[in-house]
Amino acid sequence: MTPPLIAVLNGPNLNLLGMREPEKYGHSTLDDVEALCAETAEELGLAIDFRQTNGEGELVTWVQECRGRAAGIIINPAGYTTTSIALLDSLLAVGLPVIEVHITNIHRREEFRHHSYVSKAATGVIAGLGVEGYALALRAMAGLVAPAADEDDQDDEA
Repeated sequence: MTPPLIAVLNGPNLNLLGMREPEKYGHSTLDDVEALCAETAEELGLAIDFRQTNGEGELVTWVQECRGRAAGIIINPAGYTTTSIALLDSLLAVGLPVIEVHITNIHRREEFRHHSYVSKAATGVIAGLGVEGYALALRAMAGLVAPAADEDDQDDEA
């Protein structure tokens, strides 16, 4: 049986993790986050497709490609959190469970960071728990996609 695929999508500047403002974002690199996600996914019986882009259009395209391919989306939209209606629209269009992740607590930061368009499409939001938020998101996603996987198993048995 193929494990459910979870897209883990990362927006702009996350390629600079570990170098950019480590006092806010910590010292873990994006490679460290990917390793954490791969380890957590394996433990949970999930597969991941881990990606990062600085381009809004590319991120929207990746979300659209999840339709019919992925069981859910975990997304750290980074700078597109507060600006991208196109990203919101693509997340709503795919009809998948979405968990929004932020390394910092966006509600304790500058006022303009408090509003998230992505949250309007998200099943849940994890913010302020550092890179561990990605592992927590995968655990939550496993619970969200498990009923669908169980239904598929029952359909196969019928």
